[in-house]
Amino acid sequence: MNTSFDAAMERNEILRLELEVIKYEHRDLDDAITVLQAKPGSDQLTLRRLKKRKLLLKDKITHLEDQITPDIIA
Repeated sequence: MNTSFDAAMERNEILRLELEVIKYEHRDLDDAITVLQAKPGSDQLTLRRLKKRKLLLKDKITHLEDQITPDIIA
């Protein structure tokens, strides 16, 4: 078979798996942030760090989705 095609398919599969892991972590952070925000007197520094990490993960998600989905010029 075409080895470059196989390599591209394998790369896409790796990217998809990485994307799923990052999405899962993003959802976990969202849940943790929600719980912390509901607690009175929660640590604001921790909350800010979690939100910053969540934003970084969102950027990674967008980047991976762009790599997986090729640009189609109409």
